[in-house]
Amino acid sequence: MAHPTAVPHQRHRAGRPSPPPRRHQRRFPDRRAAGAGHLAKREGASVRQTAINELISRINGSRKNIKIRDPFIRERAKETAVKKASGRLAGLGLLLAVFLLWETAVRLTNTPVYLVPAPSDVLAELAANLPRLLAAGLVTLAEALAGLVLGAAIGLGLAVLITFWGRLEQGVMSLAILIKSTPIIAIAPILTIWLGFGHAPKVIITALLTFFPALINALSGFRSADMAALDYLHSLNASPQEIFTLVRWPSARPYLFAALKVAAPLAMIGAVVAEWMGASSGLGRQMWLAYTNLDMPALFAAVFVLTLLSTAVYQSVVLLEKRFLFWQPNL
Repeated sequence: MAHPTAVPHQRHRAGRPSPPPRRHQRRFPDRRAAGAGHLAKREGASVRQTAINELISRINGSRKNIKIRDPFIRERAKETAVKKASGRLAGLGLLLAVFLLWETAVRLTNTPVYLVPAPSDVLAELAANLPRLLAAGLVTLAEALAGLVLGAAIGLGLAVLITFWGRLEQGVMSLAILIKSTPIIAIAPILTIWLGFGHAPKVIITALLTFFPALINALSGFRSADMAALDYLHSLNASPQEIFTLVRWPSARPYLFAALKVAAPLAMIGAVVAEWMGASSGLGRQMWLAYTNLDMPALFAAVFVLTLLSTAVYQSVVLLEKRFLFWQPNL
């Protein structure tokens, strides 16, 4: 006799009635459906993670496995290298012509050395005091690099906060514009009085000069992400952190290096201005001493060392850009 709970269609092929449902199945008839839903959810998460991993591999592969196989592209690369080398030689020739014209004009007009020194006088000053100028330049370089790193970190951090929490943009940008609009020459004496004549005020002043380019460029880079990639990740229910890591951060890296190329010379200028306000060492201190003594060859020699260091910092950023963004055109 069939079990009273068995329905007519619940029978085995042999005609025997199916076994009665178990107690937990009678009490929770939707448990199997819930289990099936959980399994589907896990499968959906697995498919989503697989798609994200494929996107990561495509991004990394497109950037790390670039090989130039086209002979035409190779020829164009060689032509570009030749043009760059010829441009550098032309610039060097123009610089030598300017120095020659400067030397000739000073000698022919008998200009006093305390007004405009000849390039030969500046070179003689460099040869006589090169160790002292290099030591002062290293102090200024260390302060500038510390301020550059601090300012870039602050600008990048603020840009990330604005990207994740858009409500902060108006307040952060208002404060950033206020700081940027305040002349550093007015802030430097205040910080020197508060923090003394050590390295701290120089680093802070340099950071105040360099954080704004990093903030603006990083924010522009985060917002320049490919809309197709963003829509694709949104369709996979990717988290904001995954979207930032996979799309927004790679899009912002060229903008960040552009900001560093702008901020690197500003860092050297900020460090020198801060040292001019009050310091016991550094190129700013050497320039201030030469200025008070009307020693123009020494002043020009310090400016020359500062120019070389600023150029070296800028070229270092360019080399880093070529190393990490080698797939970008015109690098």
